[in-house]
Amino acid sequence: MRKLIIVLATLVAATLANAVEIAGVNIDDKANVGGQELLLNGAGMRTKLFIKVYVGSLYLPAKAGELSGVLATAPRRIQLNVMRTLSADQLIDALVDGLKVNNSPDELAAVSKETVELVATLKALNDVKEKDVVTFDFVDGTTKIALNGTPKSSIAGDAFNRALTKIWLGEHPVQADLKKKMLGG
Repeated sequence: MRKLIIVLATLVAATLANAVEIAGVNIDDKANVGGQELLLNGAGMRTKLFIKVYVGSLYLPAKAGELSGVLATAPRRIQLNVMRTLSADQLIDALVDGLKVNNSPDELAAVSKETVELVATLKALNDVKEKDVVTFDFVDGTTKIALNGTPKSSIAGDAFNRALTKIWLGEHPVQADLKKKMLGG
């Protein structure tokens, strides 16, 4: 009987170690991006006026606690597990605003073509529904955007991905406690 209890406890512990739960959303502790297994660096809830918007998570090859460490590694993933329906315009406005407040005018000018591609991709998604998963994978110098695992767009350039990553992890992140949690804090 004691051996059975130990085996069951081990199985439960292994199952719990494979995911993090935030507001009822299970976040895997690993993701495969570009053929490489990435580790969950951290995850947290994005809220706006007390409304749950999404669970944001960051996956990296090795843990990093600062933006510079995140940007120094590839591949990497930012994942959004959506908690409420968002229109394409809401998503576009939030991401474009995040780009503007976290990047200099010169940085924005350098990625203007890529930003237009991002807007077109998000427009094509129409509404992103509750329980949808949006991923931004940076692999081989390209940001690959997917919805529920289905590829939607690839936008080339390290500068664009750096600018995009700053939305969540830059000096003026979309939400300070989300940044802290994504960075493992």
